[in-house]
Formats: sequence, structure tokens, C-alpha cells
Amino acid sequence: MLAVLAFIIIFHIVALVLLFISAIDNAWWVGEDFSADIWRVCTNSTNCTEISDLSDSEYVDYSIMQAVQATMILSTILCCISFLIFLLQLFRLKQGERFILTAIIQLMSCLCVMIGASIYTDRRQDLHQQNFAVYYLTQEGSYGYSFILAWVSFSFTFISGLMYLILRKRK
Repeated sequence: MLAVLAFIIIFHIVALVLLFISAIDNAWWVGEDFSADIWRVCTNSTNCTEISDLSDSEYVDYSIMQAVQATMILSTILCCISFLIFLLQLFRLKQGERFILTAIIQLMSCLCVMIGASIYTDRRQDLHQQNFAVYYLTQEGSYGYSFILAWVSFSFTFISGLMYLILRKRK
């Protein structure tokens, strides 16, 4: 049982680290001389433009990017909360009970990261074309590792949420 708990804790921590990296790092859309994420666009290592600093006339449909930012932050926060609740329930639950609250919060985190990554997947091309002044160098690029890590963290949070649903507290 101790090995199963250790595996679940490590799996949850890995999912949390993946969420942090995907939400913070500047590699959602990359190319040879640029990188862009949900926070900023960098044309080289020193020339970065913060998306939030641009006016409404300079950045069209900023609300779409705010939705991606909000869901990624919310998923990270929910994943942290579910880990803390799991640790509390580990010592407070009676024998034979399930970690339902932890599972629900972890699955909500999964839903949030899925929504954020899906919005970015669907709207990225439109955002880059409508905001050509910001993304002028980024037209020829590909999805970066932060974007991929967001989808990997989606699967990790989903699997860990299911594990918490199945897991019973034993001696």
C-alpha cells in the first residue's frame, strides 16, 4: 500500500510540475528566431512584448488569450489544492473511505487545462492573423513544448483524478 501511495504522490507532483512549466514557460508557439506563449511574444532572447501591455487597438480579441491564461492558472491552483486535500484526507479519512473530494478537484483541474489548451489550439491561427503587428515574425512556426506539456498534464491530471476515485484508504 505504501508503494501505491508513493506512486500516486509522485504522479500528482509530476502533473503539477508539468502544469507549472506549461503555464509559465515561453514556448507555446516557437520558430527559429521567436517564441510566443500565453503571456508574451519574444522575437529574440531580449526583445519581448507583453501581451497585457498592449492596448485594445493593438491586440484584437485579448479576451480569448485571457481565457487561456485564466484556465491555465486555475488548473494549476486546483491541482495544488487537490494535492493538499489529498494529504489532509490521507490522515483524516476513516478506513475504507474514498478520496472523493480530491478526485473532484483534480478532475476540475483536468477540465480547466483541457479548456485552456483547446481554446489556444482552436484560436491560435486567428489570433496570429488578426494581431499581425505583434506576431509578424511568428507566422511560420510550430507548437512548442509548453503547449505539448499542457496536453500531457491534461492526461496526467485526468489519470490521477481517476486514481483518486478508485483509491480507498487502507491500513
